Amino acid sequence: MGSLTCTFCHPGPEDIILENGYAYARYDRYPVSPGHLLIIPKRHIASVFEANADEIKNLWELVSRGKEFLDAKHSPDGYNIGINNGQPAGQTIMHLHIHLIPRYVGDMEDPKGGVRGVIPGKQRY
Repeated sequence: MGSLTCTFCHPGPEDIILENGYAYARYDRYPVSPGHLLIIPKRHIASVFEANADEIKNLWELVSRGKEFLDAKHSPDGYNIGINNGQPAGQTIMHLHIHLIPRYVGDMEDPKGGVRGVIPGKQRY
């Protein structure tokens, strides 16, 4: 894998929950909800816009497999899927990763607006 200093480039074997030739899935170390997974390309790239067609295909294949895994293990009621792309969008680790966040009925009072909630005051409409 890529950068010597990137935490996502050097996962421990115990970190990898699912894997294919281009990407792997691991639990988020600061989960939003039980089962929160990160889908991470093996090649060190910062942005989803840098990913090639094979990487995109394999990242989304792991999103689907991750959902199956989480459905079996946690039985969530829904999912948020998100990518923070660039520092202004909240990206703190400059290695592309997709958040697969299980959601549960009652985990927030009114989830209307979903991912729009990343900008205060924009979730409600």
